[in-house]
Amino acid sequence: MSEIYELDSDEEVAFAAATFVLLSGELLKKPVKRKRRFWMASLNKNRKRYNASDMLTDLRKEPSGKFENFCRMSATDFEHLLCRIGILIARRETNMGESIPMQERLAVALRFSATGDSYASLPFFV
Repeated sequence: MSEIYELDSDEEVAFAAATFVLLSGELLKKPVKRKRRFWMASLNKNRKRYNASDMLTDLRKEPSGKFENFCRMSATDFEHLLCRIGILIARRETNMGESIPMQERLAVALRFSATGDSYASLPFFV
């Protein structure tokens, strides 16, 4: 059986004071500030060091056929298409960051339309 304890007035006051101190301490705690995040993903921070343009250049130089597999067209067809529509897909540099070069934009667009992968999987290819 459970026993019910009765408190006298001094114990009630002490219990109420202890409860007040504990609860007020919890309420006065400042919320922990979250660490600020960069507006750019860390994956894209190293774009200067080895970017997709370098990767595409390396793929074009190799006779392994990896460029054709990536873009689903030959390097000469890619260059021809880039000359035809490069001006239309080029973007200007802004204060917020460098724009993505036309070669990368075209390669990603070709990869997206050729493979049918989801849009979320594209950053892992470039």
